Parts: sequence; structure tokens; C-alpha cells
Amino acid sequence: IEAYLPYLQGKKVGMLVNQTSIIGNKLSVDSLQSLGVAIKLIFGPEHGFRNNASNGDKVADEIDPKTGIPIVSLYGKKNRPTPEEMAQIDVLIFDIQDVGCRFYTYINTLRDAMQSCAEAGKELIILDRPNPNGFVDGPILDMKLESGIGRFPIPITHGMTIGEFAQMINGEGWIANKQQCKLKIIPLKNYTHDMDYTLPVAPSPNLNTQQSILLYPSLCLFEGTIVSQGRGTYMPFTVLGSPALKGKYDFTFTPKGIQGMSENPLHKDEVCYGLDLREYDLKAYRKKGHINIRWMMDLYKAYPVKNKFFDRSQSKQMGDIDKLAGTKLFKEQIMAGKKEKEIRKSWEPGLSNYKEMRKKYLLYP
Repeated sequence: IEAYLPYLQGKKVGMLVNQTSIIGNKLSVDSLQSLGVAIKLIFGPEHGFRNNASNGDKVADEIDPKTGIPIVSLYGKKNRPTPEEMAQIDVLIFDIQDVGCRFYTYINTLRDAMQSCAEAGKELIILDRPNPNGFVDGPILDMKLESGIGRFPIPITHGMTIGEFAQMINGEGWIANKQQCKLKIIPLKNYTHDMDYTLPVAPSPNLNTQQSILLYPSLCLFEGTIVSQGRGTYMPFTVLGSPALKGKYDFTFTPKGIQGMSENPLHKDEVCYGLDLREYDLKAYRKKGHINIRWMMDLYKAYPVKNKFFDRSQSKQMGDIDKLAGTKLFKEQIMAGKKEKEIRKSWEPGLSNYKEMRKKYLLYP
């Protein structure tokens, strides 16, 4: 706190935060307000400020009952602070725990906040936090497939903290009209990218365990398939399954509607057969520094009706595999039964070029 508290004295402050924005065991908004910081506005991303909205749910503006500070939703009618809101503050603080994936929406929120700051001539202060998935892997997003789950030409795991990623946004000209946002990054002490870091708070309702956070880069790809990733259970992103895989796998789970997590999940009230990854060895996985695409290859192979595996017409809960993977090639490779080595080879030279470009923006070894 001593690295930035004196800097905030006498300033009108906005905070872009959620339930992961903690100092010790208190939310940073509560702590900083108690220390005399003049917080004028709270901006809330997907899932809301105090984490009470399901994935994809629109979030409304409100007054925070605990502090009395107005909360402006950036996951409803708009996705970034307006000029009128920026006029009410001198600086904006960004303090949100990311999980290091292209399809996790907080890096989009970061870019949008940077644009609002750049246009208003205001500084963005980033309270940096570790990336639990600190490795770099996956195909680079084909920008023809740009969407809300992929807005940057980066791989699936980008291997950066929020502070580093903000520097990349500035450096690569990813703000509209190549504007620059004035940044003040409060760096982490004693952090390295290969550190085994356990998050103290769930970053979103369906990433509720450390196992789910570390499996997320691999399992989120299944949102583009008819295979459930465990939404509608209390073990999301640690299991995979489908009713059609009966007889192929012994492990079962049954998705239900769970308020605040997934009210209407894929295969709701149906028994799903598949893989239990709750005990999967994450140490070996992290050491390898690769997302696991074998599960996709194996489950496609086991699925009895191949043309249904990626067919979005079956369910509104299915995402777009091309947008998730960042390339149309990935789906074609899985369907063609390509070997893992061949699939990974197709990610080059883009992946190596990205790794080289990334070096310019790193704050930590």
C-alpha cells in the first residue's frame, strides 16, 4: 500500500475492481476508503463488483450498500467508462485478478479502460497481480475471428501479468487510433512467471478451485463442442463429459441449474460420461508449459456421431470453436485426426514471433 497510498492523497479516484481485488482479507475498495482515499466511482466487469452474476449475465448499475459508492457496470449497456464518468475522477485504478487466457474477458476490460483513460487524458494505475498460467502456448488469434472472447493477436495463454499486458496494449497500438494510455504500474515483489501461485480468491464463479484455474486454458476449448466442462456442477472446468459417451467412460456427472454459476448448463439434468480431471497432475502439466489438446483429440475420437461434436445448432450453450481456438484450422485438424505434433507445428511461426515480441513488455523474469 505504501507504494501508492501517498500518490492517491488529494485525488478523486475511480476503481475498476471485483471480488478478487483484495488487500489481506478485505476488498481494496473497503481498505482504501478506510484509509481516507476519496473513491468517487466503482466500475464492475463481468460477474459484477462483489461477484454475484453468472458468466455472460448483464450486470446493472447500483449503489454499493457497504460503502455508498455508485457502481457503474461495464458488462451491460456499455463496456467502458464514459467521458462524463471520467470527468468525475483524477485517476482510475485497475485491480482485477486475471488468469492469463485470451478468452478470459478481463484483458478486454483492461483495453477498454485504457482507451477511456487515453481519451480523457487520465492516468491508469494498475495494481499488478500474478498470472497463475504464466506459460505461453496455443495458436495466435486470426483477427478475422475477433470477438468478445478474442480481441488480440495473441496465443491462448499469453504469459503476462495485467501490468505487462497493459504495456503490450500501448506498445502494439491496440487502443483505437493507436492512442497511448498513461500507465503507473505498481509491480509485484518476488514474482517470476514460472512461479506456482495459488489464487486466494476465485476469479469468477465457475473457476472455483485452483485445479479449475489451471485446467481452464485447455478445457475452455470444449465450450465449442457438445461436451460439458462441468458447468452446472460444483466442479466446473475439472470434468468433461456427454450423455453420448455412455459405454466409453465410467465416470459420470449430472449438470443442474445452479444460481450464480450456471442456471441453464449444457446437458442439464442428463447423465454425462467422461473424464474426471480433479486429481490430474498439474505439476507435470505446468512443467511442460503446454495446454492439453489430447483430451480434445481423444473425446472427438470416442464420440459416436462425429458431425455433432462441433455442431452449434444443437445448443445455445455451445460456443464457437473457431473463435475459441483463434483459428479455423484447429477444428479441421481434430476432425481429420491429425497428430498432436502436426497441430502444434501449425501454430508456428506465429507462436515464436509472439514470444519474441512479448519480451519487450516483461516486468518479471
